Amino acid sequence: GTSLTLGASGDTITIPSGATITNSGTATGFGSPAYASNASATDDTVNVDASNNLQFNSGYGSTATAYGCRAWVNFIGTGTVTINDSGNVSSITDLAAGYYQVNFQTNLADANYSAIAVPAPNADSTNPRRCNVFGNNAANPAYVAPTTSNFTIITSINAGLTDASRMCVAVFR
Repeated sequence: GTSLTLGASGDTITIPSGATITNSGTATGFGSPAYASNASATDDTVNVDASNNLQFNSGYGSTATAYGCRAWVNFIGTGTVTINDSGNVSSITDLAAGYYQVNFQTNLADANYSAIAVPAPNADSTNPRRCNVFGNNAANPAYVAPTTSNFTIITSINAGLTDASRMCVAVFR
């Protein structure tokens, strides 16, 4: 086959906006992991399959599609709610004691996601803090459907809503 060398070691190659680079063979020289368009991932590599799914092995014994965390937030839930750090979360709305709304920076494609919220433990281990994702208020902790732009969380001890000193939340889709 023919070999093409662009520049020398340490050079920067700029691809203009709108240009397309197509690889119908094997990408080499990138080290592991490598990217090969429309290929199946094999052990110790990272690839994108024909459906544009990111796949990798990462030592788990088989190659599988990766499902990324679409949003996450770590926040203080007492007093004035404060976000410590986040990804794709624009704000937290304090709806009431122990009742929060997580607002996405960029809306999700649909509301068919899973959200996990973990409150910091309270001092009373006999009455642990409970957390309900997609929940309503303390009087009626019923399911509240998530939307593409936000979802709710409630935290309670026994039947009463109580603020969580810290919340860790992750959204997967």
